[in-house]
Amino acid sequence: MGIASLQAPILQKMQQVIVIAANGAFANTVLTLDKESTPFSFARIFDHAIDSVDQLQHVASDKQEAIDMGISDDLTGTMLESQKASVAFSALQKVNDKLLTAMNEIINTPL
Repeated sequence: MGIASLQAPILQKMQQVIVIAANGAFANTVLTLDKESTPFSFARIFDHAIDSVDQLQHVASDKQEAIDMGISDDLTGTMLESQKASVAFSALQKVNDKLLTAMNEIINTPL
């Protein structure tokens, strides 16, 4: 599962929101994240992102363990999976930092 495949549903929803906002019909529209027809929410997207990063880290860990135990000799694949997990985790950390910064700005905004 590559990063592009993880980003595709989110990018699709972002484009959907842009089109809806441009048409001025946002108030009467319920967005969904996936085919389960559950309501769109930022918490759900963030949970999905955390789960995806966790899955990438588990795959990288499993491949590293296979190399360490001599079961596999796919060093290139192991390094690629490790880098995917690292980049995904770094991106998740940056999003988290931005959210915390935004929350602090909201909290410190004078009324």
